[in-house]
Amino acid sequence: MKSMLIVLAASGGLLVSATAQAATGEEVFKASKCDTCHAADTKKMGPSLKDIAAKYKDNKGAVDAIVAKMKEGKGHPKSTATDDQLKQAVTYALTGK
Repeated sequence: MKSMLIVLAASGGLLVSATAQAATGEEVFKASKCDTCHAADTKKMGPSLKDIAAKYKDNKGAVDAIVAKMKEGKGHPKSTATDDQLKQAVTYALTGK
């Protein structure tokens, strides 16, 4: 059974709350509306997932670095999602998993 996601707008960012079962990175990515600005292989408002993955290909600390930028609002709209939710969405963006 998939978890139910509730998306709330908060302070210019998005807050995603999941029920007891954990959401997948793709579910968090979509529920957080990341796909509004990012597409798999074409540039929208933000870079494509393919371009992001290529940029951070050999960076082992990429997930944490991107999450920090998202939380601080540096080069990306500030997000109020939890660290775990952001890590899931970023991991999905970088790996498709």
